[in-house]
Amino acid sequence: MSCKVAFIGLGVMGFPMAGHLANAGHCVTVYNRTAEKAQKWKDTYQGETAASPAEAAADADFIFTCVGNDDDLRAVTIGDKGAFETVKAGAVFVDNTTTSAIVARELEEIARSKGFAFLDAPVSGGQAGAENGKLTVMMGGDESAFEKAFPVIESFAASVKLLGPSGYGQLTKMVNQICIAGLVQALSEGIHFAQHAGLDVEKVIGVISKGAAQSWQMENRYKTMMNNEFDFGFAVDWMRKDLGIAMEEAGKNGASLPITKIVDGFYEEIQQMGGKRWDTSSLIARLEK
Repeated sequence: MSCKVAFIGLGVMGFPMAGHLANAGHCVTVYNRTAEKAQKWKDTYQGETAASPAEAAADADFIFTCVGNDDDLRAVTIGDKGAFETVKAGAVFVDNTTTSAIVARELEEIARSKGFAFLDAPVSGGQAGAENGKLTVMMGGDESAFEKAFPVIESFAASVKLLGPSGYGQLTKMVNQICIAGLVQALSEGIHFAQHAGLDVEKVIGVISKGAAQSWQMENRYKTMMNNEFDFGFAVDWMRKDLGIAMEEAGKNGASLPITKIVDGFYEEIQQMGGKRWDTSSLIARLEK
């Protein structure tokens, strides 16, 4: 069934995600801080552009956001000409940004007071996942709102799960990033060790990827890591933002994240090497400098 959809934020993730919604037959109106990006989207897909988040959200059944951080999300929701000014009662607001659980709960409470639902729904799968419509979506919020949004979200997702009440999607994304950080560092060290030991890395990965060491990172990144190719969309700057959110939350809930803290420091080194926009697999670069 076709719905009226707004999509706010057309970065490397949002641009193709909004495209999948349009391709699924929904009437999509997009907003982006840089108007040229919104026009490029309109030239690529069938849909409309809006001059503000409020204009995009007006009369939409579902509103999606995919922006940078907590401050960006607040700006496009409750800021000047923010989407919350015009969201109609009964609509469902789906935030695909990776943020703190605090802002998710804050906005859910405001949305509820205005008569619409807010779901925190961060995604995993990177630029390739967004472009291929194969993202994993981790969600927190009201179950009835989730059930309404589920068939729409499936336009760009391979897996969509409700983890619990508001904030649980963001907390689950923190777990995801914690695990990725450790995996990428271990894979970097493994490849680095194999190279220094004179092993054929292709053969080594071919063997160990069939056993307990297997991971998505190993299957999809080992070749590009060997070739120092780090242009796959999810930048080191964003990973440090995400790890910072996780470590801040850990400071509140009492969790100990020693490896996460170390790897975050390694990513800081990558930034200092000029790799702010390199993707997260660039951890191997600091071992070879």
